Amino acid sequence: MNTYTIDLSLRPTTFDLWHVCLAGTVAVLALLLIVVLISVVLGMRRCKRMEPAPQLAPVQRPEPEVNIVEKIVEVEKVVQAPAPEPVILKEATPDAALQLLSLLQKEARFIDFIKEDVSVFSDADIGAAARVVHQGCGKAINEHFTLAPVSQDQEGSRVTLSKGFDAASYRLTGNIVGEAPFTGTLVHKGWQVTDLRLPKLTEGHNAKIIAAAEVEL
Repeated sequence: MNTYTIDLSLRPTTFDLWHVCLAGTVAVLALLLIVVLISVVLGMRRCKRMEPAPQLAPVQRPEPEVNIVEKIVEVEKVVQAPAPEPVILKEATPDAALQLLSLLQKEARFIDFIKEDVSVFSDADIGAAARVVHQGCGKAINEHFTLAPVSQDQEGSRVTLSKGFDAASYRLTGNIVGEAPFTGTLVHKGWQVTDLRLPKLTEGHNAKIIAAAEVEL
């Protein structure tokens, strides 16, 4: 039997094409291995960054103990809350206004003066007629109404309206800013009726007839 002995200390002295291809293949495989290792390391770091932070469970605070009687009372308050009262508008009866017009016509010829075309009269004639109307209107008003000023202060004086003042009795004008109290000048003292004495109407009386037509026989 023939035996073969391999000397591992021998080194090739020449490189042919086969050795060059073999060396190139080894280099390419080593480079690919390095690239794969780098990709794996980068992917692991990226996954660690994208992992959501652990969320802590919300701490549940114990609800304060409420007496069952208090809960029932609160429910009753909500259920039995009174509804806001509706705004009721009063319908004014025209009889009183028609009666007042009738009184002004009777005492001062008020309607005749208003319906007259005063542009054809001189200022002196208009002044004389206005004096008669003024006296007659004053008589009718004083006979059936008692008037009093709303404000007892002198016109032109400084007054202060406190919070909650009667908006129907005082009308604000000018630069209104903020809330009461308001301080300003009293321009007009206002008027209010403290007593009313209109005559009673008979049944069947037509209040729309302010002044009956007059026929002289």
